[in-house]
Amino acid sequence: MQLCVSLKKTRLVFQARLNRTILENIVKKLISIALAVIALTGAAFAGGETYSSKEVKQTAAPQPFCDWYASQEWNASLWGTYAFTGTDWPDDRYLAVDHAWGGGADFKFFFARYFGIGVEGYGLNARETVGAALGTITLRYPVPCSRFAPYVYFGGGTVFSGSEIEAHGEEDDPDFFRTVHSADAKAVGQIGGGLEFRLTPHIGIIHDFNWNIVEGHDNNFGMVRTGVSFAF
Repeated sequence: MQLCVSLKKTRLVFQARLNRTILENIVKKLISIALAVIALTGAAFAGGETYSSKEVKQTAAPQPFCDWYASQEWNASLWGTYAFTGTDWPDDRYLAVDHAWGGGADFKFFFARYFGIGVEGYGLNARETVGAALGTITLRYPVPCSRFAPYVYFGGGTVFSGSEIEAHGEEDDPDFFRTVHSADAKAVGQIGGGLEFRLTPHIGIIHDFNWNIVEGHDNNFGMVRTGVSFAF
């Protein structure tokens, strides 16, 4: 009887130890699994944060501004000019001076980014105050994502109030033997080119050169212009 009781106690003790060992193993495995899950989750979040940081950096990177010149715009310019004769001034038959200062304005509408039509007027302080009015065609090329736009232009119209010169006498003393009188209006053609630089999308600086072909003999002259343009 006592032997049976002893065996029974021994079996219960062994069973309890076995159960405790199994439980400890299960707990250890659960802890290991939990730690693995935590590690994987942390890595996933860390990777997500890195990607998000890249996204933020890409979003925050400055992008080039590309709208300095509109596809369609009105353009008004005011400019000063320096004019010079196409021949030696004693032989010139219209401006009758070596050079002249003046100013003018033009007004254009660009149907597209590269093409516009307009009107132009200017005055020159020559021997007489010379004035002109022309219609113009302008072709420009705004450099992509840049403030710069080179351009060429063509014009035609009338120039008036110049000095018609009639030369008499010896070539070595042309001033003494010249007859000067006010000229009638004459046809003029113009061709030129230059560069515009936009300070803002609505304000720019222009600098260009044009050649004016005036009706008649030895009447042509060149002009250098610098001014400000306004786009709207």
